[in-house]
Parts: sequence; structure tokens; C-alpha cells
Amino acid sequence: MLETLQQLDAAALLAINGWHNGFFDVVMVYVSARFFWLPFYLLLLYLLIRVEKRRSWLALIAIAVLITLVDQVSVHAFKEVFQRLRPCHDPDLMLSVHTVEGCGGRYGFISSHASNSFALAFFIVAAIGKRYAWLGWVMYGWALLTIYSRVYLGVHYPGDVLAGAVVGTLLGILVYWGYGEFYERLYRPKTSAPDK
Repeated sequence: MLETLQQLDAAALLAINGWHNGFFDVVMVYVSARFFWLPFYLLLLYLLIRVEKRRSWLALIAIAVLITLVDQVSVHAFKEVFQRLRPCHDPDLMLSVHTVEGCGGRYGFISSHASNSFALAFFIVAAIGKRYAWLGWVMYGWALLTIYSRVYLGVHYPGDVLAGAVVGTLLGILVYWGYGEFYERLYRPKTSAPDK
């Protein structure tokens, strides 16, 4: 069963990775670079502060906790445990995979890019998505483009990014729940005790 899944994953990788050309090689390197998205992150910060106002500090702390948690889980609970080679490090595939800019660390399951992008997408949409109806499309479009770029660049199998998306979403749900609980306790109107 696992061998069949590995074969399907490798076939999907080679199909996506095989659609490369010079133009998209450059585009996907930028899509995969986190600092390229700095203006996008600043826009999200602005929207978050605009909606949450004086309570935005709590959301920012929750996002910092979320990203730290996702990074630690993706590395210590998955990469170091499963030790699945990235396709560009796999002796059976490395000569068939088109890489543009290096390969990254030795292990690829799960993708930290995928888990981070989906965790952030869930949290932002849950926090302020009701105020901006278009935000869900933008956040999940960005997250999907990010994970596609990782497969296109040959540094992750499709299974790596799909599992990363699931783990990131679950951690996003967990941290958003914790944020909501803390938010309620901190900002719930205090009721005075009845006079005896």
C-alpha cells in the first residue's frame, strides 16, 4: 500500500515538475521566497489592526505562537521522525527532478511552507474574514500557490505539501480556539457581584 502511494506521489511530482520553463522557474522561485510576500504580510497586518483595533496585539501574539508551533511540529514531529527524503535528494529521482535553486534540507515530510501558509490562512480568515468577504479567496489562493511552487521546484512531493496543509490547518484551528478563549476571558464585560 505504502509503495503504491509512493509511486503515485512520485508520478504526480514528475508530472508537475515536468511542466517547467524559464519564465515559470523564475516566478516560482519568487512565489516560494517568504520575503517576497512582505508587502502582502504588511497588508494583512494593516487589516488585522484595522478590525481588531486595540485588541490586535493579542492576535499578533497568537500568530507568533502559531508560526513557532507549526515550525516546531513540522520539523520535530514529522521531518525528523519520518525522515522521508526530498525528491531532489532521493537517489531514485534526483536525476529526473528539475530543480531551480537548490534542494533545501534532507527531509521533506511534511512541508513547512505548506503547514505555515495554511495555518496562517485559516487564522486570518477566521479572525477577520467576516469583515472582508474576498479575504478567504486571497488567503487560500496564496496558500495553494505556495504549495504548488514547492512541488514545481522539485523540493517536495505532492504528499508532503498536502499533509503539511492538513497539519497547518489543524494547528491553525487549535491556536485560533485558544486565542478566542483567551480573548473572551480578557475582554468579556465584567459583571458586578449582586448585593447581599
